[in-house]
Amino acid sequence: MRCTLKDYQAEAVRDVLRNLDRARDSYRRYKALSQFSLSATTGAGKTVMAAAVIESLFFGNDEFDVVGDPGAVVLWFSDDPALNEQSRARIQAAASELDHRLRVVPTTFSEPTFRPGNVYFLNTQKLSKNSRLVKGAPEVNADDALPGLEPRPDEVQSSIYDTITNTIANEDLTLYLVLDEAHRGMGTRTRERSTIVQRLINGQGSVPAMPVVFGISATVERFETAMKDAKGRDALPSVQVDSALVQASGLLKDDIALSIPAEDGAFETVLLTKAVEKIKASESAWQDYAREQGEAEAVRPLLVVQVGDKPSQETLTRTLDTIYEAWPELPYDAVANVFGEHTDLTIGQQVVPYIEPQRVQDATHVRVLLAKSAISTGWDCPRAEVLVSFRPAKDRTHITQLLGRMMRTPLARRIPGNELLNSVDCLLPLFDRKTATGVAELLMKGATSKDADEGEDGGGGLGRRVLFDPIPLYQNPAIPQAVWERFAAIPSVTIPKNNVKPIRRLTALAAALSKDHLVDEAVEKAHKHLHAVLDGRAVQYREKLEKAREDVLTMEGEEVRGRVGGGFSYRAFSVSADPRAIEDYYRTAARILSPALCSSYVDHLVGPDGEEDDLLEAHITVASLGRVREIAQAVEDEADGLSREWLTQTRVARKGLSDERQAEYDGLESMSTTPEPITLFVPKNGQADTKVRHPDGTEEDLPTREMHLLAADDGTVPITLNEWERKVLDSEAAQPGYQGWYRNPDRATKESLAVAYKDEMEDWKALRPDFLFFGTNHDGSVAVDLVDPHGHHLSDALPKLRGLADFAERFADDFRRIESVAETGGVLRVLDITKPRVREAIRDAQSAKALYESELASDY
Repeated sequence: MRCTLKDYQAEAVRDVLRNLDRARDSYRRYKALSQFSLSATTGAGKTVMAAAVIESLFFGNDEFDVVGDPGAVVLWFSDDPALNEQSRARIQAAASELDHRLRVVPTTFSEPTFRPGNVYFLNTQKLSKNSRLVKGAPEVNADDALPGLEPRPDEVQSSIYDTITNTIANEDLTLYLVLDEAHRGMGTRTRERSTIVQRLINGQGSVPAMPVVFGISATVERFETAMKDAKGRDALPSVQVDSALVQASGLLKDDIALSIPAEDGAFETVLLTKAVEKIKASESAWQDYAREQGEAEAVRPLLVVQVGDKPSQETLTRTLDTIYEAWPELPYDAVANVFGEHTDLTIGQQVVPYIEPQRVQDATHVRVLLAKSAISTGWDCPRAEVLVSFRPAKDRTHITQLLGRMMRTPLARRIPGNELLNSVDCLLPLFDRKTATGVAELLMKGATSKDADEGEDGGGGLGRRVLFDPIPLYQNPAIPQAVWERFAAIPSVTIPKNNVKPIRRLTALAAALSKDHLVDEAVEKAHKHLHAVLDGRAVQYREKLEKAREDVLTMEGEEVRGRVGGGFSYRAFSVSADPRAIEDYYRTAARILSPALCSSYVDHLVGPDGEEDDLLEAHITVASLGRVREIAQAVEDEADGLSREWLTQTRVARKGLSDERQAEYDGLESMSTTPEPITLFVPKNGQADTKVRHPDGTEEDLPTREMHLLAADDGTVPITLNEWERKVLDSEAAQPGYQGWYRNPDRATKESLAVAYKDEMEDWKALRPDFLFFGTNHDGSVAVDLVDPHGHHLSDALPKLRGLADFAERFADDFRRIESVAETGGVLRVLDITKPRVREAIRDAQSAKALYESELASDY
């Protein structure tokens, strides 16, 4: 792969490959048909995940412990040729091994079988009535026979269905159908499209059913609907990507700012002018960021103007005039359209050319895009940052669809400390507050099956905010500089992940450290360190290693002989392994210890003057080492330890790197097996709502407080806190030496302090305490207090307290207080977790409520 998968992507790929292995085995053994889906929200990178799956399917993958299938053939099927071409380009960009194996099926295609190790792209239109791919004898019964499946006057191959039949009939091949059925309603009548898809899956007449169907969809319900008429198939577990993990990855923008008129009236031009001001401000901010990072080119943000289905010439002229009045320096070739007519427009004296949706992202000269309803599914434009929609309120689904296509972050990562560059603006001049609330709800919760049937989902997930006319927040000048310096040193921790490969992590970390000149010859040093571990453990576990070597060099079996008249005799035998068997054991060891380490250890054993026999002996040794569990575990532990050591040593130096480079280290830090210390990133700006909105459309001003680290121009920040939290905030603000406060974000960002804890299933989770307060120590230095109001009645109360106890014990010197507050009996009670006896009681407790009611707690 040319790109590194996000954690959730790697987990999904692992699950998909597990399903495919099971499906292939069932088909080859029993001719059993299988189906399952991969479902993930818009922006999750479904095509990238599919690319990783296909590459691993063809060539194997050590990370996922997968052996390649030499007979694998992938038929990628969608409902639109443009979407197919876009998917092909994305797969090619993501998977280096697939460059010359991605083949679009032309209408002249006439090969007898599909070739193994290739991906064939096919779309519904090429299987419709008039396509040359299905041309054969005239249809016998148009209702019952799909074009290309009707009887033919001779046995000569004449359609794509012959190719499919021959491929499935070949015992050395396995045909996998990837059904990219998220795209609907483009280019083919619904009934005919459904018929083509269903009969492609189920087969008809002499054409057999697809052995394995793997669907890619926005929701499980959509795929299940597409498969409802599939006959005789095993439904394997669907692979569902948690939208919260997608949001936390940084691939999607965090905030959506909705602007709606506060009163009745014609505000189209007013909000359009505001939209232009926003896109110009965004352009300036991206230019500043590029200069700060030393980048030659800045992101060029795009303004999308959505109009009705039949906009009048007067409406379009007024739109362009308003844009150019607010943006007079905008070039005339900077406006384009993606209308369904696929033609250039003449608006007044100006020609507005048509551009294909998939070209908009790279056509950076286009700064304003005119669109109608939802742009074709599969299109996305990360640089689209402002949308103004002139569609009426009843079209909220169309608006949500288009917003969903604008949610990817331009640099495929979150910009640390900058909420304004991690957001998208949507201005709705024809909406009222109540209807806009419905849009907000859909964007927050993502797609339902009904939403998915109507179009694309709006993404969403835990961590996304939808804000109404938010105000910007900047670093508060009332906060002393010493507080900011202290904030930058506050510790947080990583949240351990499943299926971590410590050896591969160390190798990747070493490569990064060498690239950034932070550790000289880090890769060589890492491998030498692990070579010494292998040498030492080989001596320590000599007996087990000798037994493993014997297993590698010999194959044992049992011969069964049947006697005439009944009865059997059994005789054990053993034969020496040949070089191919030894190499198979070596590859198994490489999946455990990593190919890079095994290769370098072979060089270490052979030396510069080694002979052919020495090389074979080294491979036998590596194959044997991989079969001793204790040795493999020791190497992983040492790799984990060296990674932690280097990350700690380079923590300060890495702060001087660009955000792009730091993002790579963030990913490496997150590949931890235990919570590892990291420091908070100082926030540069933010945004906040000023009003609370009720379901009936009414609203009221939010209360404000002073001395927050980020504040509006008047020095205040709006707060959305419950009664407990307000009491805690006001109490802390009244303390002597108070110097400010910080509302810890409840989403996974570099500016959010995380405490790791294990839930009831022993899975690692993140607690993000509510408040950080800053005060004055007796020596005049800045003190940090961590205070977390949390209900004791919640099921996660006790696990979170235990996580806080571990955190407090580890970082006792970094905080003056670490306290958990809860209400019991109408009184706020507090546990001071910096006290050893409180931590001990928390670890032994059976009830969080009992802790707050005990003598260990005090009134807050």
